[in-house]
Amino acid sequence: MRDNSVAADITENDETLDETRAPLRRRKAHIRESNEAHLLACAEAVFAERGLDGTSTAMIAERAGLPKANLHYYFPTKLALYRRVLEDLFEDWHRAADTFECSDDPVEAIGGYVRAKMELSRRRPLGSKVWASEIIHGAEHMEDILTGRVKPWLDSRVKVIDDWIARGLLAPVNAQTLMYMIWATTQHYADFDAQIRALKGKRALTQKAFEATTEEVVQLVIRACGAVSPAQGKGSVDQ
Repeated sequence: MRDNSVAADITENDETLDETRAPLRRRKAHIRESNEAHLLACAEAVFAERGLDGTSTAMIAERAGLPKANLHYYFPTKLALYRRVLEDLFEDWHRAADTFECSDDPVEAIGGYVRAKMELSRRRPLGSKVWASEIIHGAEHMEDILTGRVKPWLDSRVKVIDDWIARGLLAPVNAQTLMYMIWATTQHYADFDAQIRALKGKRALTQKAFEATTEEVVQLVIRACGAVSPAQGKGSVDQ
């Protein structure tokens, strides 16, 4: 016959053990996340400078200040690390488009999206360059990302834009063309930053200048697509 008091003691001891182990698990998870983030940032920089073929895991490990074995503990191959950089950037771009779900006002949603994309070009120019380079070279290593993740994501935004058009809140534009224009314009400030600096006399944009440029880009996009707020009513686009 089972001694219920013993069973209860065992259960309580297990729960106590779990409680004492929880902080350790959280600490280990935090360390792992921190190490992965550091390696991804270093990999992003090296891939942007040298491309996939010109990069080795030894170069990335050296940039990170870690033994190569440590890098391979988190990322078994160079390609796995490369794809993670691309996926991580897409997730940032994906979050930038949350404005499409948060607002039914195309002026607010599109403006917020452009601002977020411009900020990402300022904050993650190297990641944008890695993405652009992969696309330019045929997207061999990320075709599944494009077809399996980017396309469904884009299709959902196209539906929102088409709905705005049907409601008279946007000019009758091709929704995909509008999105491509936003991507091209905002990512230009990352991918072509060397050209921008050269044309401005080798001066990088200050934070204040970048914010002013962002608002100019926002207004250009809003005017180009004829976006109006719902309060302005249907038909305002044509007036």
